[in-house]
Amino acid sequence: MHLSSRLPQGLEPNALSAALARRRAAGQSVLDLTVSNPTRCGFTYPEAAIRAALAQPAVLAYDPDPCGTRSAREAVASHHGQGLRAEDLLLTASTSEGYGLLFKLLGNPGDEVLVPSPAYPLFHWLARLEGLVARPVQSYFHERWHLDLDALEAAAGTRTRAVVVVNPNNPTGHFLSRVEWDGLTALCARRGLALLVDEVFADYTLEPPEDRLATALADPAPPCPVFLLSGLSKVAALPQLKLGWIAVRGPGAAKHLEALAFLADQYLSVSAPVQAAAGTLLALAPELRAQVQARLRANLASLDAALADHPHLGRLPVEGGWSVLLRRPAVDADEACALRLLESTGTLVHPGSFFDLPGDGHLVLSLLTAEAEFRAGLRQIFPLL
Repeated sequence: MHLSSRLPQGLEPNALSAALARRRAAGQSVLDLTVSNPTRCGFTYPEAAIRAALAQPAVLAYDPDPCGTRSAREAVASHHGQGLRAEDLLLTASTSEGYGLLFKLLGNPGDEVLVPSPAYPLFHWLARLEGLVARPVQSYFHERWHLDLDALEAAAGTRTRAVVVVNPNNPTGHFLSRVEWDGLTALCARRGLALLVDEVFADYTLEPPEDRLATALADPAPPCPVFLLSGLSKVAALPQLKLGWIAVRGPGAAKHLEALAFLADQYLSVSAPVQAAAGTLLALAPELRAQVQARLRANLASLDAALADHPHLGRLPVEGGWSVLLRRPAVDADEACALRLLESTGTLVHPGSFFDLPGDGHLVLSLLTAEAEFRAGLRQIFPLL
């Protein structure tokens, strides 16, 4: 039997993942500076309120709506503001599922989406599983990260259907500037492309520039179709309660939502409990985000303090998000460096190459890590960089 060509040719782990699995199987400790699961980071959750919200009597009734229940969509619209309405939204079980629906909506097998790079590697597989190709287009760094609009224009071909951006980017933390937004939407309008904007990290600002685009929803009438994605995973630090959403604006919004509802109706994947609880969960979200924000700032301060004693190391600006890029002398490849640090100190970091950072000389650290572990990890790895 032959498996689909959309799957990887082999499912073997890379060298870093294999070394991590061996270490854990041997019962050896790991200082994980890549953690991205907030439920394992020591935050205090209002457990009673969350349980009560998920146990409402409404969850016993099945009354499916392919766009999601109106009450849940109204809660999401209220969370975002910016004139967003329940009628502008479609609920999904996750942001990843949202990408899958949008790729089905926008492309035929063999079509392309452009993804400014560095970027999270998930886009490659989400596109490939829908029969599309995610084509990376390198951004550039000059004091801060910038989209290369000329390169995006040059990369847009006859089979290009959309551009995917993350605002702020993971892992660079780059917020789109207002000038970049205007240029990007104009490019998409000119070339007949949709614009997908992932804003899961938009609530987490650290060193935001004055010209940042806080949200794509600040543009009430973009010249191209705009699909904004977000969800509870980051908004409320609740990745286990599977609820994402797509907000639709721009030309053809009503038609696009109707088509998305048709696609979602084939799955009806969003559970009744999380929809019934959505209003409560979003009301609880600001306190949870405040805990995360305090952690991010504390770890960034610890990193800066540690860097003061290691002038050969540095970091790039962190406009927003949960990650920081550590700059180091490129004496070896990023993946080899990460493997060396894990084997010699038991500290796990991500190589910059994991996110398609150009060249070598960058490691990616998670600012979500528990503060004591983050400081201990820095003490372990800095002498070896």
